[in-house]
Amino acid sequence: MATPTFEQLVEAGCHFGHLKRKWNPAMAPYIFMERNGIHIIDLYKTAAKIDEASAALRQMAKSGKKVLFVATKKQAKEAIADKAKAIGMPFVIERWPGGMLTNFPTIRKAVKKMTTIDKMTKDGTFDNLSKREKLQITRQRAKLEKNLGSIADLSRLPSALFVVDVMKEHIAVAEAKRLGIPVFGIVDTNSNPEDIDFVIPANDDASKSIEVILDAVCSAMAEGLEERKVEKLDNAEKEENADEAPAPGKRRRVRRNDAPKAEAPVASEAPAAEAPAAE
Repeated sequence: MATPTFEQLVEAGCHFGHLKRKWNPAMAPYIFMERNGIHIIDLYKTAAKIDEASAALRQMAKSGKKVLFVATKKQAKEAIADKAKAIGMPFVIERWPGGMLTNFPTIRKAVKKMTTIDKMTKDGTFDNLSKREKLQITRQRAKLEKNLGSIADLSRLPSALFVVDVMKEHIAVAEAKRLGIPVFGIVDTNSNPEDIDFVIPANDDASKSIEVILDAVCSAMAEGLEERKVEKLDNAEKEENADEAPAPGKRRRVRRNDAPKAEAPVASEAPAAEAPAAE
């Protein structure tokens, strides 16, 4: 598991918080000091929290659970999209669709609409439409792809959320909290960490800071997914070997069946020898 070193965190600027006047007092335990009116985050605590979050996410990936990555701010969009795609996890980098978690069936209907349009294109139905209808459907498909394309494979509610800037994504955090879905979040000094289950105190405005943390958690999840594959292969091999080898119960039954056959002649001869004596 590639945990960033203290030096890497410093180079990425993870320690820079917000102005003192913008701080949230609930972040006090994670603040090291104040310099030139800016709060400095305690990077030893940041490193410890990255380890804690990485271990939990690794276990989730190993169990086959889905984690939804959420970041609609410009600095984080590209990093989130690249890292989440690499490990096959869903993500939201455009506007958060209200009710995406609390009204999940409606979101699934919109995703299915996208699939229906694709089928129309393949089976030739699309070609029979008028130019105006084609244009409307094409625009609708493009809009759905932009907003929901990245969660097309999310067939059920995610097991957890990973959020960059919990203040900006407060609607997503509130929905997850309402449904009891655990939230992992990069939390800056101006945010409230109380609704976040796994707090990673760090600068959530610098793209380098976001990338360093995402590298750590996503590499941990990649390891979890690899372990899951290995376990599946091992289980498949064990099942194959079990099918090939005869069951021990069957061997015992064969021995029991053989035993009476060996004794049968002796049993049948005994009465024949005693018959004359009885007469």
